Amino acid sequence: MPNIKIFSGSSHQDLSQKIADRLGLELGKVVTKKFSNQETCVEIGESVRGEDVYIVQSGCGEINDNLMELLIMINACKIASASRVTAVIPCFPYARQDKKDKVGSRAPISAKLVANMLSVSGADHIITMDLHASQIQGFFDIPVDNLYAEPAVLKWIKENIDEWKNCTIVSPDAGGAKRVTSIADRLNVDFALIHKERKKANEVDRMVLVGDVKDRVAILVDDMADTCGTICHAADKLVSAGATKVYAILTHGIFSGPAISRINNASFEAVVVTNTIPQEDKMKHCSKIQVIDISMILAEAIRRTHNGESVSYLFSHVPL
Repeated sequence: MPNIKIFSGSSHQDLSQKIADRLGLELGKVVTKKFSNQETCVEIGESVRGEDVYIVQSGCGEINDNLMELLIMINACKIASASRVTAVIPCFPYARQDKKDKVGSRAPISAKLVANMLSVSGADHIITMDLHASQIQGFFDIPVDNLYAEPAVLKWIKENIDEWKNCTIVSPDAGGAKRVTSIADRLNVDFALIHKERKKANEVDRMVLVGDVKDRVAILVDDMADTCGTICHAADKLVSAGATKVYAILTHGIFSGPAISRINNASFEAVVVTNTIPQEDKMKHCSKIQVIDISMILAEAIRRTHNGESVSYLFSHVPL
C-alpha cells in the first residue's frame, strides 16, 4: 500500500502492531517521551510529506496524557506536510460526558470539547468504535466512521455458546435497548432489559427486570463497563430471575477501581470484551475475562478509507 503510514501512540502498542501486521505494513518510527516537568514530547522519526497518515491511540490508561499525546502527534504530522491525518481511536475518551442532565445543569459536555481539540490539532478524519452515544459523530465537522463490534460479537456467540438459540439478550439499562434489539434480531432470539435508577454516577440504586429469562442463558450486552457495578447487579438479578447461565459481552472493558474483584465474585460464566483497551494485566487477575480481537475490523476500515472504498460493509460483516 503506497503513500500510507501508520503510527502508534503509547496507549495500546499491541493493537497497533496487529493492525499493521494485518495490512502488511511496518509501524512508523515515533519517539514519545516526557520532559522532567511531565510535558509530552513527540518526535516523528520518518518523512510523512504527502502521505496518508493513520495514528492509533485509544482512550485508556492515563487518559489525559494519551489524549494530549494524540493531539501532539496529529499536529506534528500535519505541520510536516502529511496530505491527510486520520486519528484511529478505538475507545473514544470522555464519551460519557456527552450531554447536560436535568440534575447538575452546570456539567460540561467534554466529548464536544475533545472533538474540537482533535479538529483544531489538524485531524482530517476519525475512525472509532462503538461510541457511547452515536450523536458524538455530530460534534465533529470532519468525517467520523463509527465502527461496530456487533458482527464480531455475533460470531463469538455462535462459536462459543452452545445453547445460543435458547438465549435471551439483556440490556443492563434502557439506554442500550437499541443495541440489544439489533443483536437479538440478528440471532432471532428474545431480548429483555433492566431498568435501573441511579442516585449518583457509578452507583446503582435499584433494578427492575423487564422480560423473561427463566431457564435460559442470559447474555448481557453493553458498550462499556467501568466499575462493573451495573453488570454485576444485573447478573445477580438475572440469576434470581431463573437464568441458567449469565454471560456479559462488552465492547470497551475499562475495569477501573473494584471492577475485577466484583467480576470474580459475580455469577458470570464469562465476561467477554474486545481489545479496544489492553486487557493482558486484567486477565492475569480474572480468569473470567475473554477477549475478542477487533484489529481486523480497524485494519480493514483503514485499508478501505485509504483506497476510497465504502466502509459500510463492516457494519454487518467481520472481515476474513
